[in-house]
This record gives sequence, C-alpha cells and structure tokens, in this order.
Amino acid sequence: MKMKIVLVTTCLVGLAIMGQAKNGYETADPKFTAGANLGYYSGFGLQLNATAAQFAQGFPLRARLGIGYSKVEPGNAAGARVNFINDATNGTPEEKGHTWDFRLDFMYPMKLFSMPNSYFIFGPRHTRFTGNFKYVGGNEDFDVTGTQWGLGAGAESHFAMSQKVSLVMGFGLDYLFDSRLTGHDTSYSPDGDNVNPRDGYDYDTADDVINQPNIEPRVMLGFSYAL
Repeated sequence: MKMKIVLVTTCLVGLAIMGQAKNGYETADPKFTAGANLGYYSGFGLQLNATAAQFAQGFPLRARLGIGYSKVEPGNAAGARVNFINDATNGTPEEKGHTWDFRLDFMYPMKLFSMPNSYFIFGPRHTRFTGNFKYVGGNEDFDVTGTQWGLGAGAESHFAMSQKVSLVMGFGLDYLFDSRLTGHDTSYSPDGDNVNPRDGYDYDTADDVINQPNIEPRVMLGFSYAL
C-alpha cells in the first residue's frame, strides 16, 4: 500500500508535466545538467545525478534522477546472529554495511534567505540496504538485506563558479517505510509474514538490531555542470 502511494504521487506529477505540454504550449528545449555530491546520508556517501529543466514554457519544476552509495553501520552483530541464525557466541564479530539509494527529485525554485538560486526539493525514494556480519573463528558469515520505498524533501542552493559549473549545497530529510529484512534463510516482515523465523523473535526484534534506513537526514556538498 505504501509503495502504491509513492508510485501514484510520482505519476500525478508526471501527468501534470505532460498536461502542460499538451495544452497548446510550445515545447521548450530541455536544459540538462550533471552533478556529483559528497556528504552524509546514513553514513559517508557519494551521489551522482542528472537534471532536466524547461519541459514546457513557464513550467517551474526541474526533474532530477540520482543514484548514491553510502557506507553505513549495519547494526548489532550479536543481535543479528540470534535473530537470523542461532544463539552461539563464539568467534570475533566483524561487520560492514552499505546502502544504494535511488531518488527522483522535483525541484521548485525559491529564495532561501539571501540566496536566490535555491530550490525546494521533494520526491520518491528507493534504497537497498546490505549489512554483512562475519564471526572470525565462528564459521559464520552472512548478509542481512532490505529494500525500501519512501519519500523525501529538502532545500538546495547553487552558487555559480563559471558559466557551466556551480557549487551545490543541500540538505533534506527522507522517510523510508518499514520493509522485509532477510538474512541467511530467515526473513521478517512488518506484516508478520515471516519465513523460517527463530522462536521468540519477530520483525520488531530484528529491526531493533539492524540499522536499515528509516528517518535519514541528508547533508551534501558538490558541483553541477551544465551540458
């Protein structure tokens, strides 16, 4: 249901864009930019993006597709073990994690404080989380994964450095909906549709020890280049 809400919202905005182009307006030549950002999103991350503007004369929104990668703290190794495998305590735990995030931003021009080249941004989000837990000497090494949809909003300012290059500073907040967590041969779902759950454990106990994205602040600094 939550994923349907995200998709419907995206479709409605897309239909509004198409409607502007079909109501007698002359089609404007698209304007494209490419960009790269570094900053914090669940952890230290890098994002690449491409933006298109001027879909139709007078239409104020820009649309941007982005893909990002962040290194994250995956969660509690001991808790992951008891929720997804067994109650063993041997071995030295090692853990690492990352997320891939995909976003569609709609950008509305505004004036932020005294910075005129600023935008309010909003749109759907999609993340893929992987946490790896390894127990050296315990002969156990497994991933816990989750795939989530969500929504996000924020603000961004652009500062021209040349005719084609701008410095970009942005911040925002994303909300990712709860989703199934899968590890080894066990998975837990928010609706209770679990697969091979361990006795006494459920989605809430798994979610408590696994740091899949939930409410995620985003702070980025980067550059955009006009193509």
